[in-house]
Amino acid sequence: MTESRLVLAGQTITECCKKIIPGQTDDQLLNKLQSLVPEYPLHLAMIGDEWYRLGGVVDMSGKRIANDLIEWVERSYLECGQNLQTLIDHALEQKLIATRQTGKTLYFVVQTGDRAEDFTLIEIDKTSEVSDRMLVDEAHLPEDLEEFIDPLQPFCIESYGFGHSRYTYRRKTDVKLFMEVINERQVGEHPVQRFMDDWNRSSAGPEHRMCEDWIIRPYRHTGRFGEQIVNVEIVNTHTNNLPHLEGFAGKKGNAISNVLNRFDRQAGYPFAWFFYMLKGKLVPTYSAESVYKDISGDFAYLPERDEAILRDWIASPYNV
Repeated sequence: MTESRLVLAGQTITECCKKIIPGQTDDQLLNKLQSLVPEYPLHLAMIGDEWYRLGGVVDMSGKRIANDLIEWVERSYLECGQNLQTLIDHALEQKLIATRQTGKTLYFVVQTGDRAEDFTLIEIDKTSEVSDRMLVDEAHLPEDLEEFIDPLQPFCIESYGFGHSRYTYRRKTDVKLFMEVINERQVGEHPVQRFMDDWNRSSAGPEHRMCEDWIIRPYRHTGRFGEQIVNVEIVNTHTNNLPHLEGFAGKKGNAISNVLNRFDRQAGYPFAWFFYMLKGKLVPTYSAESVYKDISGDFAYLPERDEAILRDWIASPYNV
């Protein structure tokens, strides 16, 4: 497959998510997305950790009062003449319940070419709404609106769901274009770019598509002066459990080569141990140093392309 630019608008994905019948499975969403780009392989690479946020307001019978808790509280406070006690009394009298949104982010990958950077990451949130707490706890009345909205000591109740899970489009990242932007702002080569460059020139490159086991995910963090900084990280999505690489103490030549080959077979592609080492995952840094000492002596068990990458790393180490 040669590199090609994927043209898939966020609005198109948004409409696709809206058309998925609530409660349908992730496989059905995947099939819908694949139908939008039939010429490119697409797969669900990873499901993120569960998160939650404030939901809405319902009564004891489950009748919907509001979709947005914060908006309802602020509006109702004004309707109560900005009298917090009046709002509290209303919530207690009606026995109102606050809900929460729980969700996980699904990461879909569309492979657009053969090189490491040739893929698009599509992030879609899968959310559901559950009962969370009584809106007001008579034993711990809120002292202000902030505590009304998010109390320190909530009166939690047994959770039950409202409706089915839904899908919401979050963002799409063309990794190649995104990395071009990151590289323009970077002094020197960005470690993630170097990781992909090493993948492309390694023995893994022709054998395995990087996006089948690794994804490039943008993230935002706050700098020391309060500025918002956009950066990028590499995330391993390999689903099978891999063992920690065995210690190399007292081993040389074929003994080390066998350890590396065993790990690579289990990972599913050659030179895998090196990339896991860069991530600090399962493979300690001293493994690369041990291999380098070995191949600098009487042994030669790495392909020339992988040996060149290892020598470059020894001369200028990096990690991701």
